[in-house]
Amino acid sequence: MHWDRLFEDLEGQLAAEWEAERAVLDAESERLRIARLSLRTRLRVLELRGAPLMLRLVDGERRSVLLQAVGADWIAVQLQDAPTAMIVPLAALTSVETHHGALLETLEDSPLPSDGLRDRMTLGFLLRDLARRRIPLHIALRDGETLHGTIDRAGSDHLDLAVHDAGEARRAAAVRTFRIVPFDALVWARTDSTAI
Repeated sequence: MHWDRLFEDLEGQLAAEWEAERAVLDAESERLRIARLSLRTRLRVLELRGAPLMLRLVDGERRSVLLQAVGADWIAVQLQDAPTAMIVPLAALTSVETHHGALLETLEDSPLPSDGLRDRMTLGFLLRDLARRRIPLHIALRDGETLHGTIDRAGSDHLDLAVHDAGEARRAAAVRTFRIVPFDALVWARTDSTAI
């Protein structure tokens, strides 16, 4: 009888130690999984859930938005206070605010549907498309300046902007100046319509 209780006690201690070790391994595995999450992946979850967001940008600006698309290094949002589309490079974000439930959903371990081409579509690719379609834009720069114009061309890390007044077509007589703008200086680009 005495030996039976001793063996039962030892078995209980061993099982408790295994459970404790398994809990430590599970916690470490979860930490490693979260460490591999990228901002882009978490933003994709917020896009799919349609969570309202508050973007804080490098120029100190705050924008209430709904996330419409997540590219390779940019996001497209719809402003909640205006029916316009805005493109924001990921490098221009200082933080993204949302409610706690949406934040926790971005940590879940569920596969995201492939976004196809958009997964690989860089900011340069998107801006080249806007240049091809001759869509006028308002752009904000990191130094606080806001410009209006039409992108003439976009390289791998910069764009050429023909600066003209809002509401005017990009004609030679309307262009006040030409700017080369590095993508790193771009805080956001906004169209006057909801379509990008």
